[in-house]
Amino acid sequence: MSTTSRTRSKTRLSRALGIPLTPKAARYLEKRPYGPGQHGRTKRKSDSDYAVRLREKQRLRAQYGIREKQLQIAFREARRQDGLTGENLVELLEMRLDALVLRAGFARTTAQARQLVVHRHILVDGKIVDRPSFRVKPGQLIHVKERSEAIEPFQVAAAGGHAEVLPPVPGYLEVELDKLQARLLRRPKRAEVPVTCDVQLVVEYYAAR
Repeated sequence: MSTTSRTRSKTRLSRALGIPLTPKAARYLEKRPYGPGQHGRTKRKSDSDYAVRLREKQRLRAQYGIREKQLQIAFREARRQDGLTGENLVELLEMRLDALVLRAGFARTTAQARQLVVHRHILVDGKIVDRPSFRVKPGQLIHVKERSEAIEPFQVAAAGGHAEVLPPVPGYLEVELDKLQARLLRRPKRAEVPVTCDVQLVVEYYAAR
């Protein structure tokens, strides 16, 4: 798929789910705050409970850019942990390496963060990790490979070039952007995670299956 096609696809998905998945989609949604297609402007009929839960699950998946199978695995793990399953789920997803690379400001979008990890530019505690789903533990240091620091995306990031499109750095991360490094201080709390999702509806979606 070409870059243009991917951008169109993300924008369309953003409009369908009602959340901006990229900075470009955010600008588009401001201009056209309704769903895609010829019926996008018309008020949709009352959705069924299932449709509402399904859309909320899709919103969560889209914001982390993960496959259904990955979300199911995370959900099962969240259910086994103490506390509220929905909050556990978001907290576990937020400790993914690609999510933290984005939150730290090293990338502009989730897709770019994943690409940087897959292309072996990111280290955790000095070791290359090329799995976006890698679970970062509290205390671990995420940083850019020294040889990669000079490439343009990281030069832009180090200069704070993504600040205008990203939410503020959350309290569970300590970031030194000029050094292109970030440390996960502790497990994120759901209330701090900049993700739009009614997690209880996601729990209900899986519980009903």
